[in-house]
Amino acid sequence: MGLVLPAALIVSAAILYIATFDLTVTLAYAAGLAALLAGVFALDRMRGEAGGETQSAPDWSVTAAAIEGLGAQTGEAVAITDRANRLVCANSGYIDAFGVDSAPPMLEFERPVLEAMTRLARDAWRDGAAGEEDFAELEHSGEVPWRVEVTRAGRAQDHLVWRFRRKQGTGSSAIVDPDLGGPFGRMLSRAGIEAAIVTADGLVRSASAGFAERAAGDETATLAGQDFVSFLRSDERERIYFAREGRGGTPQTLIDVPLVDAPAAKGPASPAQVGESLMLLVDSGVGIGNSWDGAMQAGVAQLDALLSQLPLGLAMTDRDGRFLFGNEAFLRSVDREGRGLPSFPTDLVVREDKAALSDAVRRHGRGPATSGDMAVRLVSSPEEPVSMGLAGVRGLGEAAVLISFADSTQENQLRRQVAQATKMQAVGQLAGGVAHDFNNVLTAIIGTCDLMLLRHTPGDSDYDDIQQIRANSNRAAALTRQLLAFSRQQTLRPEILQLPDVVSEVGPLIKRLLGEKITYYVQHDRNLGPVRADPQQLEQVIMNLAVNARDAIQSNAAHSSGGGAGRISLLTRSLRSTEVIKLGSEILPAADYTVLIVQDTGGGIPAHVLPKLFEPFFTTKEQGKGTGLGLSTAYGIVKQSGGFIFADNVTDKQGRPTGARFTIYFPVHRGEVPKKREAQEAAGSSDWSVGGRILLVEDEDMVRAVAERALTRAGYEVTACPGGEEGIEAIEGAEPFDLVVSDVVMPGMDGPAMVREIRARHPEIPVLFMSGYAEEQLRKDIDIPDMHFIPKPFSVQTISDKVEAVMRASRKAGAQAS
Repeated sequence: MGLVLPAALIVSAAILYIATFDLTVTLAYAAGLAALLAGVFALDRMRGEAGGETQSAPDWSVTAAAIEGLGAQTGEAVAITDRANRLVCANSGYIDAFGVDSAPPMLEFERPVLEAMTRLARDAWRDGAAGEEDFAELEHSGEVPWRVEVTRAGRAQDHLVWRFRRKQGTGSSAIVDPDLGGPFGRMLSRAGIEAAIVTADGLVRSASAGFAERAAGDETATLAGQDFVSFLRSDERERIYFAREGRGGTPQTLIDVPLVDAPAAKGPASPAQVGESLMLLVDSGVGIGNSWDGAMQAGVAQLDALLSQLPLGLAMTDRDGRFLFGNEAFLRSVDREGRGLPSFPTDLVVREDKAALSDAVRRHGRGPATSGDMAVRLVSSPEEPVSMGLAGVRGLGEAAVLISFADSTQENQLRRQVAQATKMQAVGQLAGGVAHDFNNVLTAIIGTCDLMLLRHTPGDSDYDDIQQIRANSNRAAALTRQLLAFSRQQTLRPEILQLPDVVSEVGPLIKRLLGEKITYYVQHDRNLGPVRADPQQLEQVIMNLAVNARDAIQSNAAHSSGGGAGRISLLTRSLRSTEVIKLGSEILPAADYTVLIVQDTGGGIPAHVLPKLFEPFFTTKEQGKGTGLGLSTAYGIVKQSGGFIFADNVTDKQGRPTGARFTIYFPVHRGEVPKKREAQEAAGSSDWSVGGRILLVEDEDMVRAVAERALTRAGYEVTACPGGEEGIEAIEGAEPFDLVVSDVVMPGMDGPAMVREIRARHPEIPVLFMSGYAEEQLRKDIDIPDMHFIPKPFSVQTISDKVEAVMRASRKAGAQAS
């Protein structure tokens, strides 16, 4: 042993010098190996002196080399002890961590740790092997736990092999020590990434098989202890290559990943904690002599492997603007899933944006690396500009451009839904305001016509003209009611009813409207739940949908050979809450519904029309035909009744639309069904005599004049005031009034505020409000007891009858109270 090992040392040093021609590396190698042999000789001598050996000591050099290589590859600290717990062999990892003067289990630790180590040794001698998962206190610093395994070995089973393996810590200074020699390293190599762990001195501690093959030509080569930089070369453009491959290989991008957060470390540190780095070498492109196709394939293989799982849409082009690859998120963003990428990015945008995008790609693909954003309109959604990110990248082959999109499909859909809902709400508020103001004008016109008709008989020359004015005013009043219905501000008289009853009531009128060529089909489901709605308004909804379906069938027949024939179906269905959940609708809450379906064979609704279908004044009919308020009225009535309405198309087996379908969901009413009110006593009954004092408050001069004349003619003493303040003054110091008739919305003091002031002085006085807004909403906002309501516009006879009914009810209540 004394002559063989020095000779081996000299020969190996000579071979290393011949291979590298680097004297520094050769001397460092010889010095390190000499120190290792000296340590082995010292351990042999100590053992011989202590035990008084009677036979020659075993040769531990082979074992020392084996555990040294194991430690270099895995980072383990390995030690071998004999029966007397004496250290007979150890690798440099163990010596650096624990020193040469201590042998396991008797290491310099706290008593609980020593006891645990002793138990491991005892178990190993008895069972052949033992291991402990977590020794959190074994490290001096107390922060990085070890995994300790003990195995009995030797020809006579008289030695223990101790393996100390670091476990990843949980703090900020945790060491990431990947096993590059295993599956992790092979996975990186398949992705075009070679890896090595390098110490603070620049020496390789472990490397992946792919790194070893490209650096040394043999994937099984042991590179531990060699200078990492010696495996690399750089050219005049500072591109990095493997030294073995030279410029014929592919340029590499070097990424240095520190394996420890040094400022956070505490206590003495081992070599694995001081300045170690994970060096990653990524192929940057294709070497000289390879074709453009090879460059494209290499780029696709690398970038697909690294970026395909990112949620951000990414694509790469070469310097000429040709697409090299795009991940799935990018394909979703540009609506090309399943079709792949086109040749150029300009193929994705509208014609107006092609030139600007082409210039931007060319600019970022040449010169220094730059980045920026630009707004483009995609062919798949030209109405919505999107932000496209452009970045020039270098080191990935020839100069190229990285294009990015955020996958905002769901975000755009939600934005459209919110915009549509906001638009519908805004239009509804505008329509309601217009209808309210217009109702005041119509009240004056209709009331004036009524007063004029009282002075003319059917034979007079002006009678027919007045009737025509009144008829057109009533028609305008119907339009305002439709606007109020859309804005959900009309007055409803909801009842608990069954949908089949309403359908049967309106059925004969629908049949007359449809004619002989269109078939009318009705089908009702069983066990339908009752709903709460205004039957007259619900009939209007059904009529509007039926008329629209008839017009669609006739329009479709004009462009085909159908001859005007078609079919309109009215269906009712019962839908349970469990079935609603299965529908997965984000709009329809889970509840029991009674469903009304109106379906036709009119060819369906175009896709660009569907989002605008329920907007007021929107129509696809010819100019002069239709007001565009039919569907908006239906929408408002359904929403005000607490229901939901949806429109879609019915398609055939080939997916072509054959007709439109409107589906209305009414929540099932679960309360008690109220009894119908008894018929009110007829006006002019024996217990009522005309007369009484009325305070009339209305800010619109025309409406006030008509109402005053109508009530005066009916026999009442009327005091008219233009505002709330004047109404308060009129009621003070005068004889008590029998009734207050007031507008709701007025400048200054409004109607409800005035009534509260009056009620403070006269609590029993009844109140009749006039308004163009919905009674139900007003009652929620005002909340005044013994309050009555009359909607605008009204006729002379309507307000006279309403005042009479209110005063009769008030006097009857007073008589009962006395």
